[in-house]
Amino acid sequence: MPIPLDTLFFAGALGLVAIGVVGMLASRHLFRVLLCLGLAEAGGNLLLVLSGYRWDSVAPILTGDLPVGVSMVDPVPQALVLTSIVIGVGMEALAVALLIRIRRAYGTLDGHALLARLREDLDERLGVAPDRSEDLPKGHAPFPAPAAKEQEVNP
Repeated sequence: MPIPLDTLFFAGALGLVAIGVVGMLASRHLFRVLLCLGLAEAGGNLLLVLSGYRWDSVAPILTGDLPVGVSMVDPVPQALVLTSIVIGVGMEALAVALLIRIRRAYGTLDGHALLARLREDLDERLGVAPDRSEDLPKGHAPFPAPAAKEQEVNP
């Protein structure tokens, strides 16, 4: 029994969203995160278009010579997707510009390395010594020596 075409399209759209979300969560490189965001966005747009599509309908712009009672595809999801594409392209262009600035300023797009560099910059600008360990007391004074236990003398 063949799988219906609409089921394949929905599965593909959900697959794009899933790949994008997993890629955003798994990647440390900020440009890869941005690419995965674009994949998730494309999957969401495809889901939105599929939600308004009817397989036995005609496009809403075709209004001439149609018999009465012919159903049309809902144009609202299509308009929303067009708006989403325009907003998405603008946001991705802004994100790429910011990534270029970050790369020039810090020399990396690795998330962990960038976070460490940002913390160092903040500590330097605030004039605060960075914490080296959660276990050391503030001021880097040594811990007091543990008190010696008195041993009982057995006769």
